[in-house]
Amino acid sequence: MAEKCFKYVIVGGGVSAGYAAREFVKHGVKPGELAIISKEAVAPYERPALSKAYLFPEGTARLPGFHVCVGSGGERLLPEWYKENGIELILRKEVVKADLASKTLATSAGEIFKYHTLIIATGSTVIKLSDFGVQGADAKNIFYLREIDDADKLVEAIKSKKNGKAVVVGGGYIGLELSAALRINNLKVTMVYPEPWCMPRLFTSGIAAFYEDYYRNKGVDIIKGTVAVGFNSDANGEVKEVKLKDGRLLEADIVVVGVGARPLTTLFKGQVEEEKGGIKTDGFFKTSAPDVYAVGDVATFPMKIYNEIRRVEHVDHSRKSAEQAVKAIKASEEGKSIEEYDYLPFFYSRAFDLSWQFYGDNVGDSVLFGDSNPTSPKPKFGSYWVKDGKVVGAFLEAGSPDENKAIAKVARLQPAVGSLDELTKEGLTFACKI
Repeated sequence: MAEKCFKYVIVGGGVSAGYAAREFVKHGVKPGELAIISKEAVAPYERPALSKAYLFPEGTARLPGFHVCVGSGGERLLPEWYKENGIELILRKEVVKADLASKTLATSAGEIFKYHTLIIATGSTVIKLSDFGVQGADAKNIFYLREIDDADKLVEAIKSKKNGKAVVVGGGYIGLELSAALRINNLKVTMVYPEPWCMPRLFTSGIAAFYEDYYRNKGVDIIKGTVAVGFNSDANGEVKEVKLKDGRLLEADIVVVGVGARPLTTLFKGQVEEEKGGIKTDGFFKTSAPDVYAVGDVATFPMKIYNEIRRVEHVDHSRKSAEQAVKAIKASEEGKSIEEYDYLPFFYSRAFDLSWQFYGDNVGDSVLFGDSNPTSPKPKFGSYWVKDGKVVGAFLEAGSPDENKAIAKVARLQPAVGSLDELTKEGLTFACKI
């Protein structure tokens, strides 16, 4: 099979690929210079929609509505946009071999691609219960959510199991957002997770208590401190029961699993330096291999603000790291220099009528302020994290755009604070006056 050669190749067709393509076009990429190789069947889209509006019974999101770059307020890049800009969008092709020394990629169909500069944007894959040998985990109607195909299968199941019972395994991002979406679809929902409270990587027990109570008030049952150890299915192979470690059996027509993800770095093992589970890069997303960059979930990079090497799984970083890598590639070609990546961690979520944002680092002592009563008509509350006398992180539920900007500013500037009691009393005012 004939080789195809490109000046730039992006492996992976997720959020990062779309934002990188837009940045290349801004920098005057010529027709035929850039290719994106994606195993998905559609042009890059804003992945967060899959766990939110894609699953809603009304006001449903569908492509082409959420192609990148609408998630950050940019223009929507439809498949035609790639054509018009001379970008080769190679869909339904999975790269199965990468030889960085010879700058060659091979797909499962045996096609060979050569490149001058490579951007690794392979993202993550979901961790499956079958990876741990959980009994019955391959039954029908056990779902994971990563790509649009997964979401389509889940939508079909929601329709066919109308008013049925759903069990959500996992109490993190996906667990919380999908429990809300399933409940909105009028399924009876039970969440199961081993930790003492939901979203333990980010939430304090105080923050989590609000969301757990709010979800219970919406009709979601929550079972904590145990895990799913097996599944029973019917004669058709469809899941019917979830077996818990504590001996309980839960009836289920649908099971959704959200127990984390792992970065897709296998293709590049032994060819690039790795650290903290990802591909090690500098502040320009350059890897240890010549002319190879890594962005998004797979990149372990220097987080300047904390003087630490970190890996971040979040759409905001996927977008920004992709743009930074392209700027760095173009700057090095032109003999110019750019600023190092200076990222402020940012996470957000929307579920039911709730919407929170978090900026910075959740280390040190924390304070909870505002109205965190889940039965309030309009609850609004937040948290600060304080380390070495400085505010290093801030969380806000139900913030206005200006208030969210204010907490981001606090996390970036890290102002000194007197006593934690004072900070609790001042609450949001502290951020708004910075």
